[in-house]
Amino acid sequence: MPSVRVVSLVPSLTEAVAVTAPGALVGATDWCTHPADLDAVRIGGTKNPDVPAIVALAPDLVIANEEENRAPDIAALRAAGVEVLVTEVRGLDQAFRELERVLDACGAGRRPGWLVDAEAAWRDVGGIADLGGLADLGDAGAAAGVARPGGRLRAAVPIWRRPWMVLGRDTFAGDLLARLGVDNVYAGHAERYPRVGIDELRDAGLDLVVLPDEPYKFTRDDGPEAFPEALPAALVSGRHLTWYGPSLAEAPGVLGEALRAAYRGHGPKG
Repeated sequence: MPSVRVVSLVPSLTEAVAVTAPGALVGATDWCTHPADLDAVRIGGTKNPDVPAIVALAPDLVIANEEENRAPDIAALRAAGVEVLVTEVRGLDQAFRELERVLDACGAGRRPGWLVDAEAAWRDVGGIADLGGLADLGDAGAAAGVARPGGRLRAAVPIWRRPWMVLGRDTFAGDLLARLGVDNVYAGHAERYPRVGIDELRDAGLDLVVLPDEPYKFTRDDGPEAFPEALPAALVSGRHLTWYGPSLAEAPGVLGEALRAAYRGHGPKG
């Protein structure tokens, strides 16, 4: 059993620690859904953790993230004498570095196989065409009105509805999509998660819209209907788009297939 007692306030890091250093986690948030058999005390949400409950667990380390967790909660834990490791992840390379730092702090020892596999998977990705992508769809892409079927695509990535919010600048998910050949049209926005009206989204000159199932759970019946029928809507796994952990090893294939599926659904009719 690992000698380091860890509480994680970040779902993706919870999974990374759980599969790499079994037994280290003594506490996790209500949103920590992976692995499914995680045996750890639940200490509230990422935005409203139960600080006294965390302190009562006597952790050697609490893992947090500067974006997912609130500064006042981190400060309260530190004031109570708890060591808090705060990560920052704005892109894939930074994610790999932070994962190594977290796992080392948790006493994981050597680099896990899943991390090696994830680095290899993303190193071999050269864009969506290299995944057997849109160029192979022939007339399907043309029927959808795509200007650049075999090259880079322009997309918006809504993350919330009522009001509509999208990915903006310096986001991990935006970096993953860029590596797959999909450019976020709001990557240069002043805000990281700007509110954008649906009329502006419809008129943004998009090749497709990417709809993840978290934090807002977009589905086939909730999201695509808000956009022109001719615009492909890629429904993607939020865990593979926004989590930095073991899911990174399979993320290029999972995301690539979701992007291609959006175009198959817009192939010639009849």
